[in-house]
Amino acid sequence: MQFGIFTVGDVTTDPTTGRTPTEHERITATVAIAKKAEEVGLDVFATGQHHNPPFIPSAPTTTLAYIAAQTERIILSTSTTLITTTDPVRIAEDYATLQHLSGGRMDLMMGRGNTGPVYPWFGKDIRDGIPLAIENYALLHRLWCEEVVNWQGKYRTPLQGFTSTPRPLDGIPPFVWHGSIRSPEIAEQAAYYGDGFFSNHIFWPASHTKQMVQLYRRRFEHYGHGTADQAIVGLGGQVFMRKNSQDAVREFRPYFDNAPVYGHGPSLEEFTSQTPLTVGSPQEVIEKTLGFREYAGDYQRQLWLLDHAGLPLKTVLEQLDILGEEVVPVLRKEFAALKPAHVPDAPTHASRLADALSTPSVPSTDATLEVTK
Repeated sequence: MQFGIFTVGDVTTDPTTGRTPTEHERITATVAIAKKAEEVGLDVFATGQHHNPPFIPSAPTTTLAYIAAQTERIILSTSTTLITTTDPVRIAEDYATLQHLSGGRMDLMMGRGNTGPVYPWFGKDIRDGIPLAIENYALLHRLWCEEVVNWQGKYRTPLQGFTSTPRPLDGIPPFVWHGSIRSPEIAEQAAYYGDGFFSNHIFWPASHTKQMVQLYRRRFEHYGHGTADQAIVGLGGQVFMRKNSQDAVREFRPYFDNAPVYGHGPSLEEFTSQTPLTVGSPQEVIEKTLGFREYAGDYQRQLWLLDHAGLPLKTVLEQLDILGEEVVPVLRKEFAALKPAHVPDAPTHASRLADALSTPSVPSTDATLEVTK
């Protein structure tokens, strides 16, 4: 199982000091956090994609390539690649380049984002969000899997005899996760292609996440990619830890209460009881994370959000130390003991290349993915 962190790259005032970091500070902090994640033994670092203040990750491939040059082992990913408003040709080219530069240490997560105005900024209509996600990914998939593409769709100009360059490393396209909080159509899309499904359930109760993951698993099996429990699932989470639970709650409360995404809403206690947010001791994080398996089944990737709500870099790095030293080693052991032998590990470039070499042809399905507006 892979463990890691993701960032949304928010620039938020620290409510305890009144200081707001600069964009430069947040960008350099992102690099420092990714390097620290590798240092403490985590497997994945992921960044979002935003094109509006108060966020800084508008160019994720640039950031991830810079991090790749300064790391050796950690997998670099996105927590959102905006498949709706980013040209699929640019995604194909940019992420294939990143794949080469990182030696295959990358994958990406498709998403629609949560910023409505981004659609008209890039010439799109938010009412076309789901059809855009379906059509654009269909094209991206072909650009990576086919040498020469002839294509015509509804939302971009046609392609005639087009070859996306560079070609994927070793002929293996980057592994794709489809991220969604609430859209069953995206779970269906992930299942159709046999890709991963990432349920970033940080704002939602377990019952909703269970429904989404079960839908994806059923449809994964329906499309002939394996049994339902072999589907590739990832989950999001949020943590804040101190040795004593009371200290964690006391320190994190002002950040929670003033956070733009959930401040001035449900109390910290209500939110932690109803969502995956865990504020407490390392043992509490271990117990709650192990509980995700009860409603999501055996899954392959766990990512946590740490650097948000104005938390200073020093505190984030301390959280990473706790994750790496006290939490993840226990979770690795516990999840490994629980996972049946037939459930696959999280895909990597190396494992997918080995599979491709041992299986020359990949069976296709006659089913058609259709989504109506």
